[in-house]
Amino acid sequence: MAKYIHSMIRVLDEARSVAFYRDVFGLEIAERLDFPDFTLVYLSNAESETELELTINKGRTKPYDLGDGYGHIAFSVDDLQATHARLEAAGHAPRKLVDFAPGGEVIARFFFIADPDGYQIEVLQRGGRYK
Repeated sequence: MAKYIHSMIRVLDEARSVAFYRDVFGLEIAERLDFPDFTLVYLSNAESETELELTINKGRTKPYDLGDGYGHIAFSVDDLQATHARLEAAGHAPRKLVDFAPGGEVIARFFFIADPDGYQIEVLQRGGRYK
């Protein structure tokens, strides 16, 4: 059986991205591997063994073109409304709270937020299939 362990995104500014993911999702540096041409930073927290890998290519000065293939990554939280309010107060500009109810019954509550490089992140109320 396979085990999902991490997702990787390329970021322009290591310090700015580490600060964002620490402030917004409580992710801390689990490991940092520095190489001549790039650095890998693995972020995690006690909620999950899954990690977010940030790749910083040295010498890169232009933002990455995210294209139209990237969708989003997702995090679940215990209190969606409090998380939204905290992020809004901190100036992170979360988008509006959404109740997703395609058949009339709410099956998910969420909002989206963008990281410093423009990657979209869905933040879901923990519950049901969104543990």
